[in-house]
Amino acid sequence: MTFNAAWNDASLDSILDDLARRHTPATFFLTGAFADRHPEVVRRVAAAGHGLGNHSYSHPFFKDLTTAGRRREVQAADQALRAAGAGQSLTPFFRFPYSETSAAQIDEVNGLGFADIEYTADTNGWKGTEGGMTVDLAVGRALDALRPGAIVQMHVGTSEGRAEVIDAQALPRILDAITARGYRVIDLRTLLTPAAGPADRGNLPG
Repeated sequence: MTFNAAWNDASLDSILDDLARRHTPATFFLTGAFADRHPEVVRRVAAAGHGLGNHSYSHPFFKDLTTAGRRREVQAADQALRAAGAGQSLTPFFRFPYSETSAAQIDEVNGLGFADIEYTADTNGWKGTEGGMTVDLAVGRALDALRPGAIVQMHVGTSEGRAEVIDAQALPRILDAITARGYRVIDLRTLLTPAAGPADRGNLPG
């Protein structure tokens, strides 16, 4: 289970409560700008035992940046997460903004010491009701893609002008259905091995 955060912390309480109630680990990919605005969120996620990943600093389209600009985005986000108190919960995981990847850009991220973690299912809850999404649709998208090794992408917060956080409402139903179908959610950090260096981690889409 993974959650991206770039807007605000709406729904964080219910998400953390549902994860704790079901003893479910998750990884939260935060932008550096979000970490700067909400350092208390970084500390709360870390205190809850979840992993923290890098989602760039300002969530730009990486194809529009120079190599140096992409490097700054990754490194500035890492610094912001550390300054906000990520501590031992900080992972060497990176998720590209807009899931926009290329082999060359993945190589760049690997060279900075990060593995690219994408997803096999996006609930699309971030689109909100304005974008035609409902809780039922979000649940269905996650469960239709359920299989060993699946990585579900959800979101914390809402974009400007929206109030309803569909993913927070869908989460308990998704987690209960995962268990009912005989699956177990594992911590992405278990993918790491002591011998793995930056060049070995590569791209881990699921």
